[in-house]
Amino acid sequence: MKDSGKALGKRYSWFCGWVAFLLILPACVVAAQYDTGVHGRVIIATETTTDGQPVRYPKSDQGKITVMEVTIAPGAETGWHKHSVPVYAYVMAGTLSVSLKDGKTFEFTAGDAIIEVVDTFHNGINKGDTPVKLIVFYTGVKDVPNVIKADQP
Repeated sequence: MKDSGKALGKRYSWFCGWVAFLLILPACVVAAQYDTGVHGRVIIATETTTDGQPVRYPKSDQGKITVMEVTIAPGAETGWHKHSVPVYAYVMAGTLSVSLKDGKTFEFTAGDAIIEVVDTFHNGINKGDTPVKLIVFYTGVKDVPNVIKADQP
């Protein structure tokens, strides 16, 4: 009886091993499909905006996403403005200098992600010789402006 218990234990272990292998196999096959041409790279992962404030989202049941391509010519600037909604941008080309009302400045170059300041007046300036190209994502609310221009700088 002792030997048949060992044999049963070996068979049970073997069976459990095969079951585990068969359960893991589909996950390996799916993962392998992504290894042949789809690659991801985290550009930024943060809990704060550019000026260090916590990321916050508007509370509304009428969300509105707007995605824009923005080009800023050499020497041009956005003008002083603020956002009351979260705004994110990806710099496709050029270098963008962003000045805040408190005097802080930030520079973003091609390949950078920008987690824009919220409820803070700022001005984007292209000080370079080539256009700045951005893809901008506004996570807003229906009937709430994404951009609020300042009356005066």
